[in-house]
Amino acid sequence: MTQVNMLEAKSDLSKLVKLLESKQEEVVYLARNGSAVVQMTLIPEKPVNKRIGVAEGKFNVSDDFDKWDKEVEDMFGGEI
Repeated sequence: MTQVNMLEAKSDLSKLVKLLESKQEEVVYLARNGSAVVQMTLIPEKPVNKRIGVAEGKFNVSDDFDKWDKEVEDMFGGEI
């Protein structure tokens, strides 16, 4: 935990953010007249959603799903 006054925070904001990003500090407190009034922390990273398989288990495909494939193929006069 680091505590800095407002003037120091204004002039060294980039340095304070780097402390958080590099995990050297988990929290930085900004103080006014010696009392902490603001807490700076990193925003937690959101997990990346996987796109493939995102609907898995959400619906069921019937066994006869492709029963018309051959008929539709014949209507268009060719092979798929």
